[in-house]
Order: sequence, then C-alpha cells, then structure tokens
Amino acid sequence: MFDLKQFGPAIQQIAEEKGIAVDKIVETIGMALAAAYKKDYGKKGQIIRATFDPKTGDVTMRQVKIVVDESMLKSDEEIAAEDEERASRLAEGVRRAAEGGMRHRDEDEDEFLGEGEKKVRFNPEKHLMLDEAQKINPGAKLEDEIEFPLEFKEDFGRIAAQTAKQVIIQRIREAERDAIYNEYKDREGELITGLIQRIEGRNVFIDVGRTTALLPPEEQMPFERYNIGERIKMLVIAVEKNPRGPGIIVSRSHPRLVKKLFELEVPEIASGSVEIKLIAREAGSRSKIAVVSHQDGVDPVGSLVGQKGVRVSTVIHELNGEKIDIIEWSEDQPNFIAHALSPSKVVDVEIRPETREARAIVPDDQLSLAIGKGGQNVRLAAKLTGWKIDVRSDKKAEEPAGPDNEAAAEAKTAAETDTKDSEKTPETETATEEKEEKTGKETPTKSKKETKPKKKRAAKKSKTTNGS
Repeated sequence: MFDLKQFGPAIQQIAEEKGIAVDKIVETIGMALAAAYKKDYGKKGQIIRATFDPKTGDVTMRQVKIVVDESMLKSDEEIAAEDEERASRLAEGVRRAAEGGMRHRDEDEDEFLGEGEKKVRFNPEKHLMLDEAQKINPGAKLEDEIEFPLEFKEDFGRIAAQTAKQVIIQRIREAERDAIYNEYKDREGELITGLIQRIEGRNVFIDVGRTTALLPPEEQMPFERYNIGERIKMLVIAVEKNPRGPGIIVSRSHPRLVKKLFELEVPEIASGSVEIKLIAREAGSRSKIAVVSHQDGVDPVGSLVGQKGVRVSTVIHELNGEKIDIIEWSEDQPNFIAHALSPSKVVDVEIRPETREARAIVPDDQLSLAIGKGGQNVRLAAKLTGWKIDVRSDKKAEEPAGPDNEAAAEAKTAAETDTKDSEKTPETETATEEKEEKTGKETPTKSKKETKPKKKRAAKKSKTTNGS
C-alpha cells in the first residue's frame, strides 16, 4: 500500500532543509506518481500526468492526447519504410553489440520524432483526430492537448511504489543541485566563508554550508598552510554544473579577494564615498591598492587604514601578513605613478604617453626602496598604473640607462682613445720615450678597466619593468 498522506507534512520540512520551493517538490511528487502509475497500469505511448494535493493527499490522474489531423500523420508506405529501416538498424546494433559489447537500441527509443520532423505515427493512446477533439471541445486546434480522467489506483504494487520513491528521491536531488547552483552562480565574484573539510593532495575542500567548494593549487596563496577545521574567507571565481552537483571553485590569491575584504571593514566603501579603483597583487607577499574619494572631506587612504591602522591590520591578518600599500588614485598620470612607487619618495616623473613609458627620479638613498626586493615594488607599481617605469636616482638621472647606453659610453671612450693615438706623431712619441728614459718612469695612462666598474655600478642602480 502506498500511503500518499505521508508526503503532506514532510514537504515543508524538505523545502526548508534542501532550500527547494514547495511547488517544485509537489510537482516532483506528481511526476513520480505518474511514472509509477504508468509502470503498473499504463500502455505503450500513453502520456499520463498526475496532480498531487499536499494538504489532503488526494491524487488526480489524467491521460493526455495530442490533437492531430491527416496532414500530420505518416502514410502506410512511410510507416513500412520506417519499420524496415528500424529493423535494419536494430539488426546492425545487435551484430555490433555481439562483436564489440555495444548496447543495441530498443524499439521504444525510436518512438520519438527527429528534430524538425512534423509527421507522426498515429497512436490512439497518444493522439486524437481533430474532428473527434472538436466533439469534446469545439475550440480545439491542432497540437492542443486534451485530457481524460483516469481512475486512481489506491493499491499501488510494490514495484510501482519503489519506482515512485526512486523518482521522488532523484528529482528532489536534482532540484536541490539546481537550487545550490543558482544560489552560488549569483555569488560569483563574492566573498564566502567556510571550514576546511579535507585535503587531498594539493586540493583543499571547504565546507560552505549546503555544499563543498574546491580551492585548487593554482588559486592558493604561496606558502600558506591549510589545516582541517580552520575557518577561512575566499572568493568564488567559478560555479559549474556537474553530474554530482555544482562545482564551486574558490580562490585565495585573486586580487578581488583583497577588495572584498576591505569592503567588509570599511563602511565608506559600502556607502560609495570611497572607491577602490585598481589593485595589483602578488599573493602572499604584497599588494598595492589605488583608492579615490567621491565625497569632499573624506580621506580615501585614511578610510582604508583606519584609526591606528585597525582596518588594514584586520585585512593583513586575514591574508597571513601580506603587505598592503594603499595609495590615492589620480587622473594626473605622473602624480599617480609617483604615488604608486610608495613607500619611496619620488622627486620627479617624466612620461612618454605614446609608448606609455615613464622615468621616475628618486633620491639616491631611496633607490633601493623604490625598486624593492627583487624589483617587486616597481613591478607592482607598473601593474597598477599600466606604465613601463624606469627608476633612476637623482644623482645618476643624467647618465644613460640600460646596457645599450653603457655599451655606447664604452664605445665612446674607446673612440676617444683611438683619436688620441692617431694624433700622436713620430716626434712626440720619440720625445715621450726620451722623457721616460730621463725620469725612469712611464707616463701613466687611464685604462678602460678603471672606468668600466663605475659604469656598471651606475647601470645597476636602475630598474625597468613592464606594466603590461
């Protein structure tokens, strides 16, 4: 016996636990009951629909027929040719299955029309001629659906009951997966919090409530350690549909994560008075953020730093000590580039807009700070501004930069030496030799080896990086 009243009280509970709309669950139960009814009492080709009332537990069964006319039906010749072709395909499928283990198609699988095909094979259990349909409903038209009530069988068999149960479970799982997918698809680019559930190889799986998110190796912060049971914040970067449920990919290294963390801490961002314009990040090491104020009297940098640095400290703690430089964005590109090289001081910035190249002049004692360890500071500044930046000290600003210019300077020195050698006459060379014999000393000459190290040191104090 299949007790239908048991579904009524459980529907609301399922809806709340699974996050599925009540109407969707009721529809699912109706589909399951129709499938169970057809399995025990239905006929081939029959279309059966069921309506379930969750309040009373009552079920209404209906047979559906589609209105057709002669122009929509296949002729006897077409049916015969189709049967012959089907038999041939079936025989070929059986032969292939016997040879290679392939499953052959059953005849029922060929009952559906091909895409774009208009003619159908008449089935009295599925189709109703137009003249007959108009006797029932004078306004009936082609392809309308006419419903006929069916007697509901209270005493479902064991197999039918099992079929209904399986369909209900399957449909509810599908509905739950769809609900989770839709929820997290709308949250792409947003911040979520979860507990680290398990670690498999380098993949970290995080419990985010109704499902599990994946933190792949390429989205992890370098040198960050992950412990089971630890709560972390991450950015949703992709949500994909998979047979086992929605696949949620999260990131700890994405630049947008820094922005979202500041949005949690800074009310001025939520109100719109302060905006984060640009972010350049090398995850786990350093980030640069350009901010701008849209309200008079509001300091954009101070808003993100917070009183005694409390706001920025919270973000740094969440990012495990990643350094953060907050600068003010400016439409004045030289000024913006100077700010981007923070924390170093900049004396002057010269730009070439046609090539998006800039030369930043800094005090000699600030050069190392401007370039940064491994060139990181100037590299992030270039990413942030989108300019190719050449950093020079003020003492060496007038000297040519780069290996090409150094080679040119060496070539110039060699050329000057060659010119002086060419200006010597036999008389002057003899006089020089006589002078050396009298004094017993050689006339000192300046070699290229003495000047070359200086030029190398000068070249070493410049750093160029591409912001593209």
